[in-house]
Amino acid sequence: MASLLTRRLQFSCLHRFLRSFNLNCGNVTRCASLDSALSAFRSICGEGRVSLGEAVREQHGKDESLHRCCPPDVVLFPGCVEEVSALAQVCHRHGLPIIPFGTGTGLEGGVSAVKGGVCFSLRNMDQVLDLHQEDFDVTVEPGVTRKALNSYLRDTGLWFPVDPGADASLCGMAATSASGTNAVRYGTMRENVLNLEVVLADGSVLHTAGKGRRPRKTSAGYNLTNLFVGSEGTLGIITKTTLRLYGVPEAVVSAVCSFPSIQEAVDSTVQVLQAGVPIARIEFLDDVMIDACNRFSRLSYPVMPTLFLEFHGSEQSLKEQVNTTEEITQSNRGSDFQWAQEAETRERLWKARHDAWYAALALRPGCKAYSTDVCVPLSRLPQILVETKEDLIENRLTGPIAGHVGDGNFHCLVVVDPSDPEELHRVHLFTERLARRALAMDGTCTGEHGVGLGKRALLREEMGATAIQVMQGLKDVLDPDNVMNPGKVLQPREI
Repeated sequence: MASLLTRRLQFSCLHRFLRSFNLNCGNVTRCASLDSALSAFRSICGEGRVSLGEAVREQHGKDESLHRCCPPDVVLFPGCVEEVSALAQVCHRHGLPIIPFGTGTGLEGGVSAVKGGVCFSLRNMDQVLDLHQEDFDVTVEPGVTRKALNSYLRDTGLWFPVDPGADASLCGMAATSASGTNAVRYGTMRENVLNLEVVLADGSVLHTAGKGRRPRKTSAGYNLTNLFVGSEGTLGIITKTTLRLYGVPEAVVSAVCSFPSIQEAVDSTVQVLQAGVPIARIEFLDDVMIDACNRFSRLSYPVMPTLFLEFHGSEQSLKEQVNTTEEITQSNRGSDFQWAQEAETRERLWKARHDAWYAALALRPGCKAYSTDVCVPLSRLPQILVETKEDLIENRLTGPIAGHVGDGNFHCLVVVDPSDPEELHRVHLFTERLARRALAMDGTCTGEHGVGLGKRALLREEMGATAIQVMQGLKDVLDPDNVMNPGKVLQPREI
């Protein structure tokens, strides 16, 4: 297999080199290709939905990360899958890069047009298409965000629980394999996507589980759906996603508990899961993060490692869950255990976790934050948290920690002055060390944000040469001219 892939890759390198030489030899050639494509773009989606404006291009050339803005050459606003397909065919003919854009809430530079090209802004495709209440599934277009979907579902008794924090587009969440605070009970996007409609590089339309199919499980053929979940726009443009839905829980209870050490907080987490408590959310804030939240939100939590918990279920089951959890936390020297069921009181309890990002930024006004997202096996979580805190102190970095400890995932919210090159360099070295620390503990360099621009070398270290070779082979089959979000996930190969 390796030799076959090697021959394919050698041929593909030569093919792409020749195409690059003939079609993309410098900005002049790209501009000429774009000029000849613009009239076709306008004929497909109208003059008003083709933008060359500098402000619009810059808006679509960056996300929430620290990666620099790389504007596309033009921004298109298609209104349906037929337009996306037709526009992609034009880009394919002219060798123009395609960069899908949802809401721009990504954290790894995934929308940066590093090779110029054409941004497909999908905000106008914002319809909830097929809701099947009795089957617990729904199909949405890429302009639908998670909050918009849950607002649409408000009177149905159903909800979509995957919550990455930002009000991201659901197709964008599929593209990055997002997760968030509810993943410990409800899973990530990988477990909750049933089918995808994808426009490929040549404009053809693929339904990853078959057109209109929405079974709860299948053994039919290769798992194309999960091939595109997490592909970050490098294999195609997701234009529809069919999602699992869940019943709104009868009752919800929240709780907060402080601990003398990180070890005891994580031990409580593991023991709660081992006891079979179907906990919905279990979040960790370190002492630095708690102190920042107290200051920002005028709270009075003990400045100690703290767990924030949430339980979903019936009234009777919640009593058992809370009692079991309280006993476990007390056995690990947990204190100040508070719990609440009324929505307003629950919101107050969770305020520190909800405001963590803004509280971290408030530690250094005028600065920006970068969020890491490594994930390790639960048993290694105390060690990596302690070593990471020591690393932050030693290198004079401000980085309070918040984490989805129920699945071993945590974030350092590193607050940095973007105008200080020396500090930016220290942050870069810290994030590299943190990722490699996670890899050394059998973890991953990205639990939920994706690879994008900044983690391509780390992906190779994590997956190994053979896995990267297979990924590159898949990329070459689906996108032989490397026009789909080029420069992301996989490193450019030397020719």
